[in-house]
Amino acid sequence: TTACMYEVLKAGGFTNGGLNFDAKARRQSNTFEDIFLSYIAGMDSFALGLIKAQAIIDDGRIDEFKKERYSSYESGIGKSIIDGRETLESLAKYAADLTDVKAESGRQEYLENVLNDILFG
Repeated sequence: TTACMYEVLKAGGFTNGGLNFDAKARRQSNTFEDIFLSYIAGMDSFALGLIKAQAIIDDGRIDEFKKERYSSYESGIGKSIIDGRETLESLAKYAADLTDVKAESGRQEYLENVLNDILFG
């Protein structure tokens, strides 16, 4: 729910409509009380997700990471791709002409630690 609410907030929040979630009772939960409680739990989950999503945005580390990670699309071949000036053929030639390719770390461990710090810290 945090990831969902993060995307909602990053898109400017709800301009119309809302959330549609599945709150049906499962397993041996078959009373009206069970269904009622499942709705409460679902809405509580989204409420907490909203709070944590705002905390992720306020913290800024994830946004800074994404900005840094995709900075190559602001100039050079990356910008040319974004601007629609490249073709598969031109990109194939570009890739074939590369001589020094360095695999960048996706920094998954860092990202997981940032999220854990915000969500559980």
